[in-house]
Amino acid sequence: MTVVDTSVPPEVAPPGESHPPSLPDLRVEPTVGLEWSQAIEQWGGERASSPAEARNAWVHRAPEKQVLTFYLAAREHDPRLPAPWWLRALAAGAIRSRSEGLAVEDRVAKLLASRPGWVYVPWAAEGDSGFWEYMPSERTLPVPGVPTTLMLTDRHQGWIDVVAVHAGETPAPIPVQGLADLRANLARLESLRPSITE
Repeated sequence: MTVVDTSVPPEVAPPGESHPPSLPDLRVEPTVGLEWSQAIEQWGGERASSPAEARNAWVHRAPEKQVLTFYLAAREHDPRLPAPWWLRALAAGAIRSRSEGLAVEDRVAKLLASRPGWVYVPWAAEGDSGFWEYMPSERTLPVPGVPTTLMLTDRHQGWIDVVAVHAGETPAPIPVQGLADLRANLARLESLRPSITE
């Protein structure tokens, strides 16, 4: 933990005012949040064209047991701690290993990279693994908006969510039940129509 003295030193007190001797006002700040943000920071990942190219954070390289232990400890201080979807799934016991989660990312990447129009976007919410956008879907919007987007999730054990092309309010994600379901329904997902709300 870091201890920060938030009192005003006498030398910066307004002229004519003096501070009686007293104990300084101390505020204790846990550094676990700072340490965790460094653990998930991806250096140079903004140029990645696939999830595998963006995996350069400490959570991807450090021993898996150490990563999980640190995540569980940090999450006690902040239950909404940002983390990759696979780490949240691992912590919940929904997957057996980090490599199992990364394999899901790689299989999705292999499928989408082979289809025209899909682009990997490496910058996502802090700690996340990036997402995929189907760029041709933007052409169906009469106003600027967001193309059909595919992201990995720990919300369900299909691990894949798709958000339809939209302008305005974000529609509810469509759960995809794994890679086979994605492969079988990809053409339908690519042809989703826009949702436009004020």
